[in-house]
Amino acid sequence: MKMNINKILRPKKIIMKNLHQRTMGLLAGLIILGFGSTIFGLGYTQLYKGEYFKTKAETQQLSDTTITAQRGVIYDANMSVLAQSASAWKISLNATAFADAPSEVKENVYSTLINVLGVSREYLEDKASYKQYNSVIIKTKVEKEEKDKLEAFVKGTFKDKENNDQSYGSLVMIDEDVKRYYPYSTLASQIIGFTGMDNDGRAGIESFYNSTLTGVDGRVISARSNSSVAQDIEYKSVYEAKQGTSLVLTIDETIQRYLENSLSACYETSKAKSCTGIVMEVETGAILAMSSKSDYDLNDPYTIHDKKTAETIEKITDEKKKENEYQEAMYSQWRNRAITDTYEPGSVFKVITMAAGLEENAVKYDEKFTCTGSVSVADRIYSCHNTAGHGTQTLTEGLMNSCNPYFITIGQRLGVDTFYKYFEAFGFTEKTGIDLPGETSPKAGTTYFEKDKMTVVNLASSSFGQSFQITPIQMITAVNAIANDGKLMQPYVVSKTLDSEGNVVSGTQPVVKRQVISESTSEKIMASMEQVALNGTAKNAYVAGFRVGGKTGTSDKLNDVGQVVASFVGVAPSNDPKITVLIVVDEPQGASGGGAVAAPVAGEVIEKTLTYLNVERQYNDSEKALLDVQVPGVTGKNVDEAVSSLENDNFSVKVVGDGSTVLSQMPASGQYIPQGGIIVLYTDEQKKKLKAEVPDFAGMTITEANYAAVNAGINIKVSGNSLSDENLTAYRQSSEKGAEIEYGSTVTVYFRTMSGISDH
Repeated sequence: MKMNINKILRPKKIIMKNLHQRTMGLLAGLIILGFGSTIFGLGYTQLYKGEYFKTKAETQQLSDTTITAQRGVIYDANMSVLAQSASAWKISLNATAFADAPSEVKENVYSTLINVLGVSREYLEDKASYKQYNSVIIKTKVEKEEKDKLEAFVKGTFKDKENNDQSYGSLVMIDEDVKRYYPYSTLASQIIGFTGMDNDGRAGIESFYNSTLTGVDGRVISARSNSSVAQDIEYKSVYEAKQGTSLVLTIDETIQRYLENSLSACYETSKAKSCTGIVMEVETGAILAMSSKSDYDLNDPYTIHDKKTAETIEKITDEKKKENEYQEAMYSQWRNRAITDTYEPGSVFKVITMAAGLEENAVKYDEKFTCTGSVSVADRIYSCHNTAGHGTQTLTEGLMNSCNPYFITIGQRLGVDTFYKYFEAFGFTEKTGIDLPGETSPKAGTTYFEKDKMTVVNLASSSFGQSFQITPIQMITAVNAIANDGKLMQPYVVSKTLDSEGNVVSGTQPVVKRQVISESTSEKIMASMEQVALNGTAKNAYVAGFRVGGKTGTSDKLNDVGQVVASFVGVAPSNDPKITVLIVVDEPQGASGGGAVAAPVAGEVIEKTLTYLNVERQYNDSEKALLDVQVPGVTGKNVDEAVSSLENDNFSVKVVGDGSTVLSQMPASGQYIPQGGIIVLYTDEQKKKLKAEVPDFAGMTITEANYAAVNAGINIKVSGNSLSDENLTAYRQSSEKGAEIEYGSTVTVYFRTMSGISDH
């Protein structure tokens, strides 16, 4: 039987064919699956995770750095710079790259940053732990000296783990930054304020005008190449920062310095809790100077500036208490007490009661009143500080004597409604609106009596400045209205704004809030205030040649029994008012009355300020007889002729050397010394300048001080009411006792009287 070979082979072919088909199908499936998963992966990466990888790539290749904008400059009234931003630098760490750096490289970076920037190892290790970031800020506002050291460091290279050269600049970055500088450190600190690490204002003008001063930050966007040196830049886009708007203040640096120097001396000698002062321009309400002592250094605001306070805190052993005391002291030194702190004004407020009384005809200007030493109101008896009584006196004399019964009587005649009307009109129920942060808002029922609840007894105490509280800025603004023909001005400290090119953007126009009293009433009060400074409780504020008007106050603190606030408010010249000055001394020790503590400070400030403002002095005959005389110039003259000429002018003369010609003299030509003062003539250049030891003038009369000065070989300048013969004695001097100064030099000695100045 023959078999068909084709039939035998066909199944094998079929089997082989099926196997081949299945293999090809499997291969195709594998290919499709492979491509599918790849396509799916690409799709997933691009569509779902695209932004993530894009951001990661940009983070590694792109650098986006902020350029901090410079804040606007703060100028004083004469364009002296009070606050200015300057170039500084920001140091950052590339924590991502740093994590992969060799250990010896890390140590090198740590060591350099610790030595140059003064940061700790722990601090740097914490910053380096943020490995997901390629820019972690280490320090901002770095000075040029530190930046230069780091700049030299980052130019160096190191070998990475693959033995490729890398720049230290790939680990440590240096970028532009700005730092705020205050050239005068403590001057006007509570007005200017300071900025924080974020370049935002934290206090004062810096805070109130923060949005104006703040500029627009710029940006630097750069792309780095793939070269082994990570500092290589392929391209960079720079968007420049825009400087903020600058401010010109009404504050005059010179007048501010006068005020601060006098307040500092008062703070030291009176041992007071604080000393506050304001100088206001009468016609506009512009603040020429404002300060509270103690204050702080604007360049170092977190350090307690007052040494005594700092020493006291340092001695505290309880850490929690120490921290609390430090925080309290820090915020206290930043506080602008002229606008934030309230106090009982005391007898300075009598000029307000007087103004209301005259304006409403509740009292006549020439009306006489007999003070018996006390006055009764309802069930209360109010005593005068002169318990024996002042006897019969005019209204002006009542103000000179600071007679409580007289002003209580005026208040009772006015009645609650009318008194309250003027209390409100003079601005004591509202903020003044000064352009500074933190002004305290008066509160009815808390800082002053509500009209509907005010009794005749409350009215009595309010009439002489007790039982309510106001801020210093409210008090000076009210008295300034009296000096300004009755017009109440809104106080302000910024006069205009400037763009980065110095062009005026805006200017402040003085604001008259309202007419409070008439011009005739204003003139009468100013005349009476002048008599208070000449012969009344404010005689220590008198300045020869300048007609000063003023009123003192000594008030009991409502919340601190036994403590007082001494104050003085004055206007000068009283016949043509230019400035109003307020001095408030909180809790003075020893001599505590406004006439003894605050008035002398105001007198110093008034004299220096009016002289600086070129206000002409007008001396009367009595003043002329006591004036200092100008030193004539005799340098280059024959010694005998010079001595004869000077002695004919009643000067005392001392010749040093054996020469025949005057080579130099002390004091120099043009200086002022007392009549009969000493002039030293040097005739030999080889001769050493003679030295004199400064006596202790404390407690001396003017005559005694002059005698001591002549014996010591020096001259004195008398500061104080030299026309007063009522126990005028020295209480301060410009050079310390025992100090060595050149023979013939001049020492300023400050005098005050303690007689007839009581107002409490």
